[in-house]
Amino acid sequence: MSLEHLIQAMPKVELHVHLEGSIRPATVLKLAQRNHVPLPADTVEGLQEWYRFRDFAHFVEIYDRVSRCIQTPNDFELIAREFLAHQATQNIWYSEVTITPYTHYRLKGLTFAQQLAALNRARTWAEAELGVTMRLVLDFARKAPPEQAAAVADWAIASRDEGVVALGLGGVEQGYTAAKFRSVFERVCDAGLARVPHAGETVGPASLWDAIRAADATRIGHGVRCLEDSALVDELRVRQTPLEVCPTSNVCLGVVRRLADHPLPWLLEAGLYVTVNSDDPPMFNTTLTGEYLALAQAFGFGPAVVERLALNGVRATLLPVAERADLEAKFSAAFADVCARFA
Repeated sequence: MSLEHLIQAMPKVELHVHLEGSIRPATVLKLAQRNHVPLPADTVEGLQEWYRFRDFAHFVEIYDRVSRCIQTPNDFELIAREFLAHQATQNIWYSEVTITPYTHYRLKGLTFAQQLAALNRARTWAEAELGVTMRLVLDFARKAPPEQAAAVADWAIASRDEGVVALGLGGVEQGYTAAKFRSVFERVCDAGLARVPHAGETVGPASLWDAIRAADATRIGHGVRCLEDSALVDELRVRQTPLEVCPTSNVCLGVVRRLADHPLPWLLEAGLYVTVNSDDPPMFNTTLTGEYLALAQAFGFGPAVVERLALNGVRATLLPVAERADLEAKFSAAFADVCARFA
């Protein structure tokens, strides 16, 4: 059996992928021209050169500029349809997609209701036409004032039955803790929604402890720097808090120097709960399929480890219990079928 064929054909889920960061360069150019948003380049090749990151601050700059290209509900529906169509080509059955809605409200006057309706139109289309679907994680930046975070939490709580499954926390870690949002996360928890903050990416264990204590994190975005603190590793092992690991992103943003240095194998060896994700795929010149292929090549993973990582993703979804169990059963059957075909 060719492991490459297995990885390409197997079903997948993705838990850590940003909608605004998933827009293809050609679509960024199309939206920028349509909405008269200036960019540093006017070709796909030029944008790809612009994407050559210097540091995390440069990445945030690029992300913000791309986000400004989204101006209307139709733009939202377009990028969501393109995203889901590309997920379908990779056999990614289900995605939990992060969006940053307050940015679009503050800068462009797009109400959250407009954004959500557009995204759900795309979701309905993808379910009917492609057989794939998504749910939404609403995030806000660590730099945000508490009242902005509270507004996003209100939107999340009110939209639990319209595809929203969690509240997230993103942006620059250094100097910005989750602690100032403790009451917001407590309210979201009381409402039955998950909390999925980014932590342990560009800042070490202190950021992860903060995410655990202030947000009672259901899952953690990245989390790869937990290995710097043995007590933290023990805590995460006991809790079995899923880590949304994004290997190529970590390389591009300088968290690790090269993929061969990535701590993912040591996270698994430590008994931690690891999932594989692409983060902002066009910006990092990757895909979820590409992440699995790169990991298998770098660390010699065979089908058993690949299946374990993929099943971890299924089991860490924020779907209702019955839906998650149904997805896992279908995934296991499909994975077995793929293995049989490539035996």
